[in-house]
Order: sequence, then structure tokens, then C-alpha cells
Amino acid sequence: MIVRRIALNGWRNYDFETAEFDAGTNVICGANAQGKTNLLEAVYLLSTGRSFRSRFDRELIGFDCGGCEVLADVRSHDREQTVQLRLVNGRPKRITVNGVKKTAGELSEVVNTVLFCPDDLNLIKEGAAVRRRMMDNAICQIRPRYAQLLADFNRLYENKTRILRDWREKPSLLDTLDDFSDGMARVSAQMIRYRAAYARRLCEAAAPIHRDFSDGGEELSVVYKTVGTVTDPFASAKEIYYQISEHQEKHRQAELDSAQCLTGAHKDDLEIAVNGRAARAFASQGQTRTAALSLKLAEREILLAETGEYPVLLLDDVLSELDARRQEFVLNRIGGGQTLITCCEDEGISKRTGGRVLFVEGGRIRA
Repeated sequence: MIVRRIALNGWRNYDFETAEFDAGTNVICGANAQGKTNLLEAVYLLSTGRSFRSRFDRELIGFDCGGCEVLADVRSHDREQTVQLRLVNGRPKRITVNGVKKTAGELSEVVNTVLFCPDDLNLIKEGAAVRRRMMDNAICQIRPRYAQLLADFNRLYENKTRILRDWREKPSLLDTLDDFSDGMARVSAQMIRYRAAYARRLCEAAAPIHRDFSDGGEELSVVYKTVGTVTDPFASAKEIYYQISEHQEKHRQAELDSAQCLTGAHKDDLEIAVNGRAARAFASQGQTRTAALSLKLAEREILLAETGEYPVLLLDDVLSELDARRQEFVLNRIGGGQTLITCCEDEGISKRTGGRVLFVEGGRIRA
């Protein structure tokens, strides 16, 4: 799948700009704060309908603009398609593909992306929320139904958290607490099965990549961890639901006392190990970066296996954070699909990959 060209109108620091991309590697150069990441963010939006940097759509609209538009011509699944996203202050986001209205979840049926940015180099060492987000973003692209489950869970979680926080001032809120707990248990049971399946595929794909990366010296493993009472995350959703409900019942008073949700899919994590030792606690900086890169490249392989096409790979200023050996490994692994790489200077990347170079300065793009 290929993003052939993109037009930005009122997007971030772009008034109105267009860019054409090569089917292979595209190197996007420019000084800091010129709009390189904003361009990658717009491409990412084509596959998810949301930003990877901002929680609120209004933050994507340029200053002094009432709205913004991202329009792109893409080739995917042997079809030429046009994707359009319009954001207007105070109105719902409008998404169309070939003029037909779509939901954000349906965009993954047209465009898939894998993003790797400097923050992802901390994927191994940071808290569980970062690894859950990585899983969720990936699963949403290969299982559109999961996006709705995730939205439902977040809504239930926010409502239950509000009850736990405010019930002392308004005891009547407790009348609905068990309903929200039950809803979280039911949705969690389904999410756990999706996550467990994805974690297993991630381990299978990342282990050989990491082995190659380390010249056969290291073994990477990924194990999915969820609610303690769940004995088998691959069991039926009904069985997992009963086990989560058991955990909820045991921790009900603790939730009331702490004003926190203690049971559910929001507590999940990936346990990542290198040579059998927990990477979060024992991995060196080099091992941490190698493991993070292996997971991201594995995500790309999973999408290829799932869709039959390479996703668009977005590397946001990540090569400058890597030593020469890791740079070469990444550049040697990105063939076969479209890649967009941002960097402050080309530094020979385009010559090493045979790619196209775009320069960004003050929200203007030139080839």
C-alpha cells in the first residue's frame, strides 16, 4: 500500500501544501519545528483517524483556522482510492473514502501504518500503559471491531472511575457501580482474547528479528499478562468474564477505599525478556533499543501477513537516536514497502536507500 500524494489545508503549521511520495523510501529533511512530524502525523491519520500526539482534534487545526483538511490519493488492495478527513471546530470529524462516508475504524481497511518515534525507544523501560497502547494501535488496524471494544471500555472505565471518586459526596452513585463493573468485565473478556492472540503473534515475529539484530546472541520473548484470576487468556469470552467477575468481587471494597478501578483490561501488560531476564529491569540501553526496534519491525511483518501488503512505515527522527549498526539494520529491513523517514539532515540516507528527498521549512514542502 502506497500514499501517492497528500494535500494539507489548515493542518497544524501548513496553510495549504501538497507532497508527492515515492513508492519506496522518502526522506523528509528540515530543521526542528518546521513541520516534518506534522506531515507524518497527517499520513498516520489516514489509517487511524486520530493523532499519535494529540488527544483532541482541535489541536490539529492551524492557528486562525476554523478547520482543516487532509486529502490523500492512495493505492491499496489493487485499487486507487481517495481518503479525505475534515475537522471543523465544534463539529464531528468527517471521513470519506472515494466520497463515501466512513468511520475512523474503517480507515484501516484502506491504509495501514506502523509508526516508530523516539518515544518508542522507551517502550521496554516505561510503564505498562505504553505497551498497551502499542498493542491497541496495532490490533485496531487488523481487527476493526476491536476499536469499538476499546472505545466502549474507555467509556465504562471513565464512568466507573467517576463513581469511585465521588460516591462519598453522592452515595446514590453506588446504585450503578455494579452495572459499570459488569460492563467492564464483559468488554475486558473480549479484549483479553484479542490481546493474547496479538501478543503471541508479536512474539513469534519479533524473536527472529531480534535474533538477527543481535547476531544470534540474544533471545527475545513476549508474554501477555492480564487479570490474575484469568487462567487462560485464550479461553472463551464467557469463561474469562466469570474469572474477571470473581476478581472484581474480591477487590470491590479495595476499589471503594482507593477510588480506583483495580480490575480490568486497563491493568494488562506485556512482559518482555531478553535471554530469560526481564528487559525492563535488566536490559542495557543497547538491548532496550534493539528490543523496541524488533517489536516495531515485527508489527510491520504482522500487518503484511494479515493484509498481503506492507503497511506504510513512518520513522519519525528515530535514526538519529541509533548507532550506525542499528541504523544499517533498520535500513536493510525496510525494503519492499513505502517508508517515510524524518531527519534534520539527509546524512546519506537517501543514497543508502535510493529514496526521494523532501525538504520542509516553515510549513512549506519542496522536493
